[in-house]
Amino acid sequence: MDDKASVGKISVSSDSVSTLNSEDFVLVSRLGDETPSTNNGSDDEKTGLKIVGNGSEQQLQQELEDVLMDPSVTELPVPDAPGCHPLCEASYRNEPSDLSPGTPVPDEDSVVFSKLTYLGCASVNAPRSEVEALRMVSILRSQCQMPLDVTLSVPGVSEGTVRLLDPQTSTEIANYPIYKILFCVRGHDGTPESDCFAFTESHYNTEIFRIHVFRCEIQEAVSRILYSFATAFRRSANKAPLAAKAPPLTPDSDVFTFTVSLEIKEDDGKGTFSAVSKDKDRQSFKLRPGMVKKIVIYVQQTSNKELAIERCFGLLLSPGKNVKNSDMHLLDLESMGKSSDGKSYIITGSWNPNTPQFQAVNEETPKDKFMYMTTAVDLVITEVEEPVRFLLETRVRVCSPNERLFWPFSKRSYTEIFYLKLRPVRMSSRKSNSDTLYEVVSLESETERERRKTTASPGILSCGSHGSMVPSPPEDDEEEDNDEPLLSGSGDVSKECGEKILETWGDLLSKWHLNLAVRPKQLPALVRNGVPEALRGEVWQLLAGCHNNDHLVEEYRTLITKESPQDSAITRDINRTFPAHDYFKDTGGDGQDSLYKICKAYSVYDEEIGYCQGQSFLAAVLLLHMPEEQAFSVLVKIMFEYGLRELFKQNFEDLHCKFFQLERLMQECIPDLYTHFLNLSLEAHMYASQWFLTLFTAKFPLYMVFHIIDLLLCEGISVIFNVALALLKTSKDDLLQTDFEGALKFFRVPVPKRYRSEENAKKLMELACSMKISQKKLKKYEKEYHTIREQQEQQEAPIERYERENRRLQDANMRLEQENDDLAHELVSSKIALRKDLDNAEEKSDALNKELLITKQKLVESEDEKRRLEEESAQLKEMCRRELDKSESEIRKNGSIIGEYKQICSQLSERLEKQQTANRGELEKIRMKVEGCEKCSILFSKEGRLKVISTRKEGSEEDTDEEKEALKNQLREMELELAQTKLQLVEAECKIQDLEHHLGLALNEVQAAKKTWFNRTLSSIKTVTGAQGKESV
Repeated sequence: MDDKASVGKISVSSDSVSTLNSEDFVLVSRLGDETPSTNNGSDDEKTGLKIVGNGSEQQLQQELEDVLMDPSVTELPVPDAPGCHPLCEASYRNEPSDLSPGTPVPDEDSVVFSKLTYLGCASVNAPRSEVEALRMVSILRSQCQMPLDVTLSVPGVSEGTVRLLDPQTSTEIANYPIYKILFCVRGHDGTPESDCFAFTESHYNTEIFRIHVFRCEIQEAVSRILYSFATAFRRSANKAPLAAKAPPLTPDSDVFTFTVSLEIKEDDGKGTFSAVSKDKDRQSFKLRPGMVKKIVIYVQQTSNKELAIERCFGLLLSPGKNVKNSDMHLLDLESMGKSSDGKSYIITGSWNPNTPQFQAVNEETPKDKFMYMTTAVDLVITEVEEPVRFLLETRVRVCSPNERLFWPFSKRSYTEIFYLKLRPVRMSSRKSNSDTLYEVVSLESETERERRKTTASPGILSCGSHGSMVPSPPEDDEEEDNDEPLLSGSGDVSKECGEKILETWGDLLSKWHLNLAVRPKQLPALVRNGVPEALRGEVWQLLAGCHNNDHLVEEYRTLITKESPQDSAITRDINRTFPAHDYFKDTGGDGQDSLYKICKAYSVYDEEIGYCQGQSFLAAVLLLHMPEEQAFSVLVKIMFEYGLRELFKQNFEDLHCKFFQLERLMQECIPDLYTHFLNLSLEAHMYASQWFLTLFTAKFPLYMVFHIIDLLLCEGISVIFNVALALLKTSKDDLLQTDFEGALKFFRVPVPKRYRSEENAKKLMELACSMKISQKKLKKYEKEYHTIREQQEQQEAPIERYERENRRLQDANMRLEQENDDLAHELVSSKIALRKDLDNAEEKSDALNKELLITKQKLVESEDEKRRLEEESAQLKEMCRRELDKSESEIRKNGSIIGEYKQICSQLSERLEKQQTANRGELEKIRMKVEGCEKCSILFSKEGRLKVISTRKEGSEEDTDEEKEALKNQLREMELELAQTKLQLVEAECKIQDLEHHLGLALNEVQAAKKTWFNRTLSSIKTVTGAQGKESV
């Protein structure tokens, strides 16, 4: 099959690829060059112990040859690769060779990509930060002014080198070994950087990191390039997983590898299902009887072209192993489908163990026994003609319903590797309109393959035929005789504990909390048997005296905000701390983040020692049992109050004293082994350095490590001698048969692996606790050591002594010169700062003086203004007084006028009334006369009106007209007089209204004059003047 088919169906998982390679684990390089070793630099390139702080690194490297940390490699996700494109020109196979820039590149096992543009490189501080990498990609893409057309050659194996080639001449421009490349990233879809990708590499040494950015003419090909990088990263691991035991499979192979995992979940009574744990040896699932369960199967293809799983049509279960198909019982399927990342196919089924066919796995199993259970899943694969059944045989043990189960760190799934061999279906036999391409030739599990190999080789059978019957986890398949050391953080620690033990500890803790200053008498005896895992966090804090550590907690929160001078060393060590533990194995995860903050905080807290290699292991052990604030507090107590930091002071003088004491104890307790080591010239510092510096936390299984910390916190650092002697005693027979190299290898590999078994670790700790090492004896050996040191100094040749003293003085001189330079730099900086502050103060003083002068001038002006305003106020007062007098006089005048007008009006009213009365009387008289006169009565009516007489007489008409005229005239006069009287009355009323209006205006003017701003100004001036007068008085 072509390369397109191999990458065409790779699921989208990530836009970045990262690796932990050997470069991460090189602390102090012993070689000057940067040539990678043949095994990816993990074994041939020797790492050294680097101590930052007081002490001689050269002396420690000469004396401590045991390496505290070993590199580990993590398997990387495969990025999305939509397909192959024209820029992927060809693949070449040949032996890789070292090339210098500018020389033609020979063919090697690599993939060559053309139509690329190199945008440039830049330094980065966080080489595995996707955010920072994408930011640099954006900057270089937008600011690149002279892009360079290149051809990129990506190797297919870890021993190769990424090369930049000239597209015209095919000459090499630059090269980057795979083991130096740390991280690959591509631009996000929908952004201008979607056609770009970049990788970071360690430049010259591990302190400098650079990012190289490229732009691809064909955007879709970026995924194919990252896929090539991921392939190289994935093949760089020294310790391949179980699937890697088979020969490497190419996309053209007819073998497809699947990883199938089984997980059993039980109803936890809270409406959810929780995964059950596995037994101490991680071989048997621990089930509870009568509990409803779920079976979860994870199927993931790990090699060859991706096959599409269409559906699951059967999930089956049966007690026992090697069962017949007819004995399998079908479970109810609840769900099936791909996982969120698209990598796995997940099948979930419900299992009711209370049914009769499952009675065998629903009854309590004896404590030391187990039984088998077989699970099968039938899958329909689109490209395969017939269904495929994956069969899993696992151990199970049904526990008592009353048994307490604690399993926070135990593995909860069983994994098996299957090899599915297919062959293409002939076109003639293929069904029409069918997607089937293959038919099944064979399906074999890793367990069956190993069993077949063991059967074929009887010599191997004796090494562990029982282990081949049951598949074990990949990390447990390492045998003690291989060359790979045990990864730090290995081993599971169960929280299972008996009822009586928990009750005993509960009573003890209750009494202890009543008086925390005094330890209970039965505490040492209980600690020697081991603190229950569920209680270790609380007990450790009480033993260390951290029950009242609020000040350390607050100080920790301040310390993590400060910068540490050992930040780069801490960052390098974090990835190497407990790589086998789930909590710390993820780069950038919560575990590594908390561990980094604790180590950084301590390096700032203890300026004399700073961060020392090995502290991260102890901090990690504490983090597994308590929050980071409390873990920091206990770490400080162990370093200061238990004397661990003394081992790092004075050129590790106290550490060498501990080595001498250990050798003297060996001479007394194990003389034959002491003599053997003496003959081999094997000194204690060659194998016991990490025992003291890391308190056994770096190499040994966690069960044993936790028990050692129990004893350390209870009895002190002298417990290390007990454990060391116990290790030497139990390994004496093996060590007596080794030579120098064999002994060092034995301490490095078989000894830690031997105690992966909890039973072996318990026996070792019982032996260590049974040894009685008195403090008097240790003091005696310490005096001997100092006496011998003094004698050596006296006996050595004067020249050597003077040279040594000269070296010491030179070191001290260099240190003092450095301190002097630092102080001088600080002095100059402080002087510059003081000069700057003084200049600022002078400028501020000048500004204040100017402001003072301006204020004085304003004060003088204000006083002048005050005097002027006082004069104006006096004038205004006088003017207001005059105006007030005038207004009052006018008011009085107006009042008198109004009174006169009122009097006149009243008189006129009286006159008018009298006149009207008189007129009415006269009219009455006239009417009486008219009525009395016969002639007149004829002319006038009773109302006084003139009557019209029809009969006219000439003689009488003239008299009547004259008399009428006279009466009319008299009437007009009376009406005129009445009109004049009314007019006078109206004029009087108008004058009265006019006077009242003038009076209101005058009153308003007086009122407004009282409220004018002059009055307010005058009142304020009076107030101020009065206050100043009181102050002057």
